[in-house]
Amino acid sequence: MNNTNPANLAVIACPGGEKFADEMVNHLKKLYRHNFENTAAELSKRYNIDISQIALRINFINDVISAFRQRGGSVEKFRPSRFKVPARFTCFPNGEIKAEILESIRGKDMYIVQDVENHYPVNFNDGALQKSLSINDHLMTLYVTVDAVRHAGAERITLVLPTYPYSRQHKAKGREGITATRLGKLLESLGVNRIITLDIHSREIGNSFNFMRLENLHASFQIIRALSRLPGVLCDDFVVVSPDTGAVDRNKFYATTLKKPLALLYKERDYSKISTDAQENNISEIKLLGDVKDKTVFIADDMLGTGGTLIKAMRFLKGEGAGKVIGAISLPLFSGEAISYFDKAYEEGLFYRIIGTNAVYHEELLNREWYISVNISRLFAQTVSRLHQGLSLSSILDNREVIFKLFSDTQG
Repeated sequence: MNNTNPANLAVIACPGGEKFADEMVNHLKKLYRHNFENTAAELSKRYNIDISQIALRINFINDVISAFRQRGGSVEKFRPSRFKVPARFTCFPNGEIKAEILESIRGKDMYIVQDVENHYPVNFNDGALQKSLSINDHLMTLYVTVDAVRHAGAERITLVLPTYPYSRQHKAKGREGITATRLGKLLESLGVNRIITLDIHSREIGNSFNFMRLENLHASFQIIRALSRLPGVLCDDFVVVSPDTGAVDRNKFYATTLKKPLALLYKERDYSKISTDAQENNISEIKLLGDVKDKTVFIADDMLGTGGTLIKAMRFLKGEGAGKVIGAISLPLFSGEAISYFDKAYEEGLFYRIIGTNAVYHEELLNREWYISVNISRLFAQTVSRLHQGLSLSSILDNREVIFKLFSDTQG
């Protein structure tokens, strides 16, 4: 009855991950209610027993086999778990951070949620202190939380990191470290069993761990659904453009799924320069392989930092005669002054819409006419639920079937 009994599944939110964790928990409650009601209805029909009696028996069995007793609510219907475990985070005057788990989690299947790119003020010291954190501060909060959870006796520790930190430092070009790998191995040494993340920058990162698993999710279904809702966009004159050679596989997936042509931007870079903002980047020349004249252009990438690369690409595409330009970003960081740069680019008519996910918490972006936010917290909740039940993730990791179903339902 594991699909109806989430009693030993628990979620802890680090200060940066509170928003995402709350949305994920809400979806978990809906998922388990759905599982419970479907199971009860199926058994009621099969054995010709009143559904309330079936529900009572399911709850009875769950209570018998579970070390964690469900409390409160009627025993003749679904009793939702709280899922979220209370924790206290203290920030001391010298900057040190402490995590305290406020109830027993011994033997629990723990999921720790952290949004390392959340740069809005978060609460410490029972709300007495609000502080904006850097990625490194968020990582330290994550470390002390993992350590507290491990010492509290959790059976299994999984990290929910919508954005994997330091993922762009995945290969050494000289006298530099491979920080993305080192970060994962550090988490592994703390006792983390698994990481769930979105659109990791390099697949090689997940292959570098000894025993820790990395589940790399994709938001293509959510992005395509948002794209399909834009009026008159998915027309005959539609082309998918890969912003560079590194994003070819991602954009080939979109082109194949949408059954549209694929073009490519080839960028020559001056690596003696470091990109610092949207106006100063190291792209020296752009060349186009394909045709975009008078076409609606869709361009997808995994991550947007300062946005300079994408703005330069969109300006080039408009110069080549492109019609509407639509960008899709899995991890919309919008670092520094990126939002204001995109405001100006939108006023210039360089693009029509940017589709991003809530993998990174934003407030200011959501007020922009040109920005469409798609919610991927349900995707993460489904992954957590399946992992907890020991079920396959194949249909989640390869979501082509649900995308094809989306289009068949739309056309039907």
